[in-house]
Amino acid sequence: MKDKISILIVEDDLNLGFLLLDFLQGEGFDVKLSRDGMAGFEAYRNGKFDLCILDVMLPRMDGFALAKKIKETNPKMPFLFLTAKSLKADQMKGFNLGAEDYITKPFDEEVLLCRINVITRRLEKEAEKQPTTSRFQIGDYVFDYDRQELQFNGKAKRITEKENEILRLLCINKNKILKREEAVTSVYGKFDYFLGRSFDVFISRLRKMLSQDPRVSIDNVFKVGFILNEKN
Repeated sequence: MKDKISILIVEDDLNLGFLLLDFLQGEGFDVKLSRDGMAGFEAYRNGKFDLCILDVMLPRMDGFALAKKIKETNPKMPFLFLTAKSLKADQMKGFNLGAEDYITKPFDEEVLLCRINVITRRLEKEAEKQPTTSRFQIGDYVFDYDRQELQFNGKAKRITEKENEILRLLCINKNKILKREEAVTSVYGKFDYFLGRSFDVFISRLRKMLSQDPRVSIDNVFKVGFILNEKN
């Protein structure tokens, strides 16, 4: 984790927005405030955040639509709703979109801080479990996860974000079975037939990228998953 947790707040009530900005900055967070859904999404795309706090009733793009777009971009991005909409149907919609929490206004700042700390502690534990290695040797290939690059014979090829994530999973499990359903869920945030087919397309692309070294292969394990094999 970074030294400072970075939070994006999207709130059209500027009095509340600045109150939250000052409060959370005082608690040691790095905070960005946007006042409508479109501006919030642009801020999200141009920044790097650990958590998003979204109002629901926003101009230009409501909070539900914004949350959906954020999840399409990064299924693992945690977010919570902070809103005056207290109907059960709205709360259910928020949680079905993947919200960590749904807090109705008015609210206690200390309670909000506790909810944020629960999320950030979980993120820290997840980060600790992740392998620290970002460069992998695959036969004659060098895969640099942080740079999204696959190098062969001194030539580097930039790969897509999804290819990058899938190849990393294969490398972490090199010479072991990578279960397909678990891998799809890890990359997309959920599993269904169409996401599985999309995942298979990226596997085919990675096979072609790694085809110049005959010692390296991505093999199917029928109805289970894939193995990145590297022969000595």
